[in-house]
Amino acid sequence: MLDSLELPPSTQQLDSGTLSEHVFRLIQAAIVKGDIAPGSKISEPELARTYGISRGPLREAIHRLEGQKLLVRVPHVGARVVSLSHAELIELYEIRESLEGMACRLAAERMSEAEIDDLRRVLSTHERDEAFQAGVGYYQQEGDFDFHYRIIQGSGNRTLAKLLCDELYQLVRMYRIQFSTTPNRPHQAFAEHHRILDAIADRDGELAELLMRRHIAASKRNVERHFSSALEQTPHIKG
Repeated sequence: MLDSLELPPSTQQLDSGTLSEHVFRLIQAAIVKGDIAPGSKISEPELARTYGISRGPLREAIHRLEGQKLLVRVPHVGARVVSLSHAELIELYEIRESLEGMACRLAAERMSEAEIDDLRRVLSTHERDEAFQAGVGYYQQEGDFDFHYRIIQGSGNRTLAKLLCDELYQLVRMYRIQFSTTPNRPHQAFAEHHRILDAIADRDGELAELLMRRHIAASKRNVERHFSSALEQTPHIKG
């Protein structure tokens, strides 16, 4: 698991702070993309050997990953990659539906024309993505290349941005990526994004909020279908 995450030789000369940041980013990406599976135990000695990093900077990186809800501390076990239950994941989508809907309404009221034009260019970039064109996934770059991120930032509400673009952002991305390969969902989501953007451009905050809430509710239903299908495929043991 960790062999694929080894640092290139050039990073061995980095100071501890820079190395901690680099390791933090590598582990974060591996968790979010599923290269380190949900529920996996995090071994500090193994990570320290893999990255050639001392335990102090490594623990700083692990602490930051805990702050992003990607790692959880289990008593007598240590740190593990988060693995949300069905109920916990649905709660996360309920939070997103409410707060991102609000962010979308505010964005329709507050985004500048230049920001809206930039958002259109983001969707154009998504449309050219090879995985999207093949119908096997959706564009998954983060930050300014993320449609949801740009809308939340465009809301102008710093509290919303802190919660959704900082504290919960990577956890949300982890599950967005996990469920983005559902057949037909990438193209449906892309069409929904365009309708949301049109409502923002028309300065129709009420409609923009409604469309965003519907968009995330559709993703939530996709998650529920996934869990139902997995449950049906689980063999039942007769007593």
